[in-house]
Amino acid sequence: MRVVLAEDLFLLRDGLIRTLQEHGCDVVAAVDNGPALLRALREQEPDVAVVDIRLPPSFTDEGLRATLEARRSRPGLPVLILSQYVDQLYAQELLAGGQGAIGYLLKDRVTHTAQFVDAVRTVAGGGTVMDPQVIAKLLARSDARGNTAELTPREHEVLGLMAEGRSNAAIMHTLHIGESAVAKHTASIFAKLRIEASADDNRRVLAVLAHLKR
Repeated sequence: MRVVLAEDLFLLRDGLIRTLQEHGCDVVAAVDNGPALLRALREQEPDVAVVDIRLPPSFTDEGLRATLEARRSRPGLPVLILSQYVDQLYAQELLAGGQGAIGYLLKDRVTHTAQFVDAVRTVAGGGTVMDPQVIAKLLARSDARGNTAELTPREHEVLGLMAEGRSNAAIMHTLHIGESAVAKHTASIFAKLRIEASADDNRRVLAVLAHLKR
């Protein structure tokens, strides 16, 4: 798996390179600023990009902007964003395309090697991964009048796990319910959020996006 990494802090960048390499990834570029990231994404055509939101020169959202620009020319480019905090707007922008292959992980999570590497692989495979803390905060901010108001507590749990990138089997294991129950809850979530089947949109991504709307 070919990875482009963008992180301006040398020690963290070096640690991420080592972690990825130890788990069989080929880090084809490791950069520390937005313009260099955009060039690397275009030139290297990686299987996945692992990107800090805040990069030089502005230290605002350079990493996010570079990846969004790259995804415009290469739709579906897998991107795992790293952030020090939860930002609802950033999460919305990432998911807005409905294409999947997107992750939003808090930097604290990269110290949990297995979870970090699993998130990278899930995103590279076209999945969507949202950090559990991101989901918890977004759900806490959810407007009771929003699209998710009709969901039951159990459906909120299922949708939260979907947002973390969990498969149906993982949801079954976590909630101690059967396969038919997961399928039933998932179908109910899509119906209540009025998300119809489509060849172009990832329904799980659109369901997660509903979490972020107020």
